[in-house]
Amino acid sequence: MKKNVVIGIGEILWDILPSGKRLGGAPANFAYDAAALGARGCIVSAVGNDSPGREIIERIRQAGLDSEYIAIDARYPTGTVTVRVNAKGVPSFTIHEGAAWDNIEFTGITENLAAAADAVCFGTLAQRSETSRKSIFRFIESVPTDCLCIFDVNLRQRYYSSEIIRESLQKCDVLKLNEQELPVISEILSISGSESEILQRMILDCGLKLVALTLGEKGSRLASSSEVSFLEAMKVPVVDTVGAGDAFTAALTMGLLQRLPLRVIHENATRLAGFVCTHHGAASEMAAIQDFMGSF
Repeated sequence: MKKNVVIGIGEILWDILPSGKRLGGAPANFAYDAAALGARGCIVSAVGNDSPGREIIERIRQAGLDSEYIAIDARYPTGTVTVRVNAKGVPSFTIHEGAAWDNIEFTGITENLAAAADAVCFGTLAQRSETSRKSIFRFIESVPTDCLCIFDVNLRQRYYSSEIIRESLQKCDVLKLNEQELPVISEILSISGSESEILQRMILDCGLKLVALTLGEKGSRLASSSEVSFLEAMKVPVVDTVGAGDAFTAALTMGLLQRLPLRVIHENATRLAGFVCTHHGAASEMAAIQDFMGSF
């Protein structure tokens, strides 16, 4: 059976956690988790021509993901993020600037990948640089008309604007956001009301197929124009929540590609997010994910 081509475009980096260095970057986490769930996972990004960059390339290859779309840029270092985790396992991030992933180029190689895409996920962070932002949008404009485009907001520090959010919403089919991001996006779109009313207005005003709202330990909600699903979060021993949202998005995307019922999609996404919370960092061992999720 032909695997779905599922792509994360944007940042790839090292998360520097109290427990040590872990592979990270939301689009990279997304592609990694999608690969664990059976996709051909691809990451479009850039690393420096340095030891941390070479280590990322080797790690990606060992995991069985395509590494040819991760450019090696001799001008800039591989990206890093300092992660602090509070007593509840909730992270805060210090994202260092001038990284290779701020300079992602759109090339003939990435254009060919875009033409084969079944799903692509992007966020706001890599759009902090004009170079990467233009490349992300050129990539999205080059995908097939039936490609599923997911905007996983991931607001970080000051690295977003109303312009970036509005333009990103115009280019996506699925919006994924968390409870801290909901009021920010609502204000930008001049939408008010109850949580459910806001999600439905987003679907209508932005022409979305689906909105996914994660609510941390309180659970999550999926909403389409015709159906709503709410699930409580899994009760698990939380080590940290780094990458849980990206895992949720990956399972959501795979379920949509397989046209599973919304409730089943939601259950799978909740399970995988909960599993990631029981491990340090975002990139749990791929075999462990596959064993935990079983047949997807």
